[in-house]
Amino acid sequence: MKIAISGAGVAGPCLAYWLLRTGHEPTLIEESPEFRAGGYVIDFWGVGYDVAERMGLLPEILTHGYDVQELRLVKESGARAAGFNVDVFRRLTHDRYTSLPRGELAEVIFNSVKDKVQTRFGETITAIDDHRDGVSVSLKHGGTREFDMVVGADGLHSNVRHLVWGDQASFEKPVGFHVAAFECRDYPHQDKDVYVSYTKPGLSASRFAMRDNRTLVLFIFENERLKAPLPHDLGTKKAALWDIFEDMGWEAREMLDAMDDTAEIYLDRVSQADVPQWSKGRTVLIGDAAACPSLLAGEGTGLAMTEAYVLAGELAASGGDIPAAFDAYEKRLRPFIEEKQKSARAFASSIAPKTEFGIWLRNMATHLMVIPPLADLLIGDTVKDDFDLPDYGI
Repeated sequence: MKIAISGAGVAGPCLAYWLLRTGHEPTLIEESPEFRAGGYVIDFWGVGYDVAERMGLLPEILTHGYDVQELRLVKESGARAAGFNVDVFRRLTHDRYTSLPRGELAEVIFNSVKDKVQTRFGETITAIDDHRDGVSVSLKHGGTREFDMVVGADGLHSNVRHLVWGDQASFEKPVGFHVAAFECRDYPHQDKDVYVSYTKPGLSASRFAMRDNRTLVLFIFENERLKAPLPHDLGTKKAALWDIFEDMGWEAREMLDAMDDTAEIYLDRVSQADVPQWSKGRTVLIGDAAACPSLLAGEGTGLAMTEAYVLAGELAASGGDIPAAFDAYEKRLRPFIEEKQKSARAFASSIAPKTEFGIWLRNMATHLMVIPPLADLLIGDTVKDDFDLPDYGI
């Protein structure tokens, strides 16, 4: 089958990989003018880790990983206030865990298919029309093309979902925060293999030292602190972050100063996607477009890879019966994904508690992480995956 995939991040190329394995002809359609690497650091474990292993890409992915040792929560002075050794995650995942920039993971996956699929960068789908023999896809710059099905792998603010399902706002459920992330060079404070974070009520500023003298900076703030509509141009983003974090204390001003030399800042609402049905006609959603657990959940990328694998597997198992494959894909994954979304909502409040008491409670909880049964109780639902990855023989 000829399959149009909107989005060339993680989910889209991952799906293309498995579709190629089963004899289909995927086409990637990506709005950005070129492949975008870099980005914020993610934790990578669970079923997504298993999918990467089945793809044969795990060894290369691990070369991009960081051996994070500690999550350190600090006081305004910089002194350690709380935190825990990240070995607790390794124990819970049986040492199948790493941290790496999301864009570098995406690049490894994209490189595995880029010479085998047509990728149309700088292109956007403008209309999707089902008919008896397939689906007509109108492109902003490339006329109309015929496909057998369409996949929306284009993120939380999915264009495909908007075209086929309608009003975006009804599917995006705010978690209560915004997040901003950027990379800078020559940042004066370096703590190798330590994720360092300072929190005030409703605010969080964090950093992580990366290779090549780069530092990832992450700001999180409650929605109410953004006084204007979500900014999209670089200058307005910088101004908004200065307004929110200038008087936070700790290293916040140094972090804000570090924005001077950065050409890109990721800034968005932290939201979940809640779509009543993941498919409609010949169109189906995967990844954040279907069921984003929220950026703060940590596992969204791995879940997107799992959805890509299961969708391709169900298409193979159904012999190309599109409605049957879509139905089986959703029935198999939705209960698992909804549980992940539930735990993500609970976890989000611990990232930037909105009260001093909430910060104190969060910090006290980290001291208990050294006791395995208590660590299991506190983060077991977040880390452990109650899902057996099917073997489709593909």
